[in-house]
Formats: sequence, structure tokens, C-alpha cells
Amino acid sequence: MTTSATARRLRGFSGAGYDKGRGLLTQAAWFAVLNLVFMKWWFPPRLRPPLLRAFGAHVGQRVLIRHRVRVQWPWKLTIGDDVWIGEDAWLINLEPISIARDVCVSQGAVLCTGSHQRRSPTFEFDNAPISVEEGAWVAARAVVLRGVTVGKGAVVGAGVVVPRDVPPGAVYTTRGVG
Repeated sequence: MTTSATARRLRGFSGAGYDKGRGLLTQAAWFAVLNLVFMKWWFPPRLRPPLLRAFGAHVGQRVLIRHRVRVQWPWKLTIGDDVWIGEDAWLINLEPISIARDVCVSQGAVLCTGSHQRRSPTFEFDNAPISVEEGAWVAARAVVLRGVTVGKGAVVGAGVVVPRDVPPGAVYTTRGVG
């Protein structure tokens, strides 16, 4: 296999194609609320969904969001009814993340809509949305990468990295498709 290294010139990074979706004041306000209140163990879980809604998220009913959950931009987040999001989950939503109803995103799971063009000398963004369909489970410390749809009722097992779509009902584990 022949590979050619790309000479990085990160100083030229432009960030083209990435719209944060809100102005600097809203971004700063969310950053402060996220780090000073939202992620804290003492902040009641029942108040996390209304707080996300206040910043533009669409959040259904009976949603449980545990402490230490990080959400990059709430205004790019949609969560259906009866969703559980476990401690230390990280929703890096540079692009929209859509989580349907009856989904479990377990402890330490990462949903990451952001990436970079590996062949770009200035490492420009290569972002895409993520969709987790009804009844799916993203288990502990699993990673779902940009542009992926986790199909209805699918399971992404603990520690699995998912770079492409997971078909409905499929079970991906560290041992492969089960």
C-alpha cells in the first residue's frame, strides 16, 4: 500500500463550511451554563431538558440526561420522548444530531458530527449530521462518527467505533456484527 503524507499547514485553516448556528453571545452563554450548571452532579436531571429547550434544542417528554453530559450546541439537537443519556456522554454536534424516541445513549458514549478532510493541507472541516433511530442503543464508550445513521432497534456495543451506517436491528460489538 502506497501512502503519501499531506504536509499540514494549519495556520491556513479557514473553518469554511461550519456554521455554529448562533452568535458569539449565545455561544458564550451556553458555554457558561454548560460548565457551571448543566454538567454538575447537583443540578437536577429533570431540569436539564428545559434548560436545553431554553437554548433552542427540541427535547421530548420523559427524557433523562445524567450529570457530566456535554452538548456542544443545543440548538442543533433533537431528542425524542423517553430517551436516556448516561453520564459522561458527549454530543459533539457541529452539525445536527437527531435522537429518536426510546433511545439509550450510555455512559461515556460519543456522538461526533465533526471531522476534518485528511487530505486538506489546512485540515478543513468535513462535518455531517448523525441520526439515531427509534429504539436504538449506543452502549458505553461507543463512538458514532459524522454522517452515520444508527438504524431502528440497532445496537452499537460497548467500545465500538462506528464510521458508517448501522442497519436497522443490527448488533455491532467489538467482535463484529452479531
